[in-house]
Amino acid sequence: MEKQYTVLLFDNGSFRPDSTFALRKIAKKLGKQLGMRVEGVSLLHSHKIDAEKLNGEPATIIRRRFKLGITNEERHFICLPLFLGPSLAITEYLMELIEEAKLLCPEIEILVAPPLAGWDVNHPDHRLARILADQVKLTLKYNKLSDTTNLVLVDHGSPIEKLSILRNTVTNQLKELLGDSVSTATACSMERREGVAYAFNDPLLETISFEKTSIGKSLESLVVAMFFLLPGRHAGEGGDVDEILQGLVDDAKIKNFIKTDLIASHPLIYSILEDRVKSVLEDQSKA
Repeated sequence: MEKQYTVLLFDNGSFRPDSTFALRKIAKKLGKQLGMRVEGVSLLHSHKIDAEKLNGEPATIIRRRFKLGITNEERHFICLPLFLGPSLAITEYLMELIEEAKLLCPEIEILVAPPLAGWDVNHPDHRLARILADQVKLTLKYNKLSDTTNLVLVDHGSPIEKLSILRNTVTNQLKELLGDSVSTATACSMERREGVAYAFNDPLLETISFEKTSIGKSLESLVVAMFFLLPGRHAGEGGDVDEILQGLVDDAKIKNFIKTDLIASHPLIYSILEDRVKSVLEDQSKA
């Protein structure tokens, strides 16, 4: 009998309902595309959202979903990361949860698909840069911005250097795709831990400065390529990134800012996710 896998499309989790709704929307569409059962779950946080704010359907986290699966005699899962790169959340915390589930049920099979960029941060999936390029070009066109526009690509910032390498590599890919349509393209982080050990996150978004015109004004609007997937307290409206950018405006470091859409809003994300599921199934069939 052919195994029937349940795909757990998971993010890190958020206390904001918008993030859970976005995750569920992607899971539903991906499930139709794959012809498989796909559920949106989180590693942390989301289960604490009041179910009334989620149309009466409570969110869950992976630990609880594994336990429910064991109780219901489900034995085959694919964990599909809605993560840009190989975060510690995947390589460490998820592995702890999987070992915990296997102690409860040695028969359970849990496969882990690669993140969106793949495992090799030096050679990330080129489709991430293509998504960003599409979003930047659309932003430039819609706002009628010229090729003197400054561009930054901002990520969250991470305690592991791999994710900064990923950010920088994707920024370089993005530069190639955009060509001369922008003046500058700078990679930066929203935040970082203190100390020289985490300097690989630099520069920070709040510290970036650009050339001024002869009368002391910024050349033009700052376009911000959001290297984030879903809305939350960082990337959502009124979140941490918005606060930092507004601070740059208030300090007259930039004239104004225009953010791109989040990466998971782009249709190409489904192609990447589908390939990730297929790759882990192919690897399993060869094992």
